[in-house]
Amino acid sequence: MAKGGQTLPEPGSAEVRAAWARKEAGDVAGARRDAERILAGNPSPEDRAEAEELLRRTSTPRDLYGYALLAAAVFIVLLMLALSRYA
Repeated sequence: MAKGGQTLPEPGSAEVRAAWARKEAGDVAGARRDAERILAGNPSPEDRAEAEELLRRTSTPRDLYGYALLAAAVFIVLLMLALSRYA
């Protein structure tokens, strides 16, 4: 445990910390590229875990695709109803 005024060192290498810093700064695509580059090399187990966690946190939730598909289906149904009514 750190005493007053001391900060604990962040886990992982400088590359992993840089990738997390990019994510925190708002560059999610750049952070994902950095994490994939780290995983493509031969990272330590700690760096591998951190890079995989970064990729997991920056991925698009699968539910979002389902809602988008549902919204598109509702839009098409409404469009077909409007076309059949006014055609």
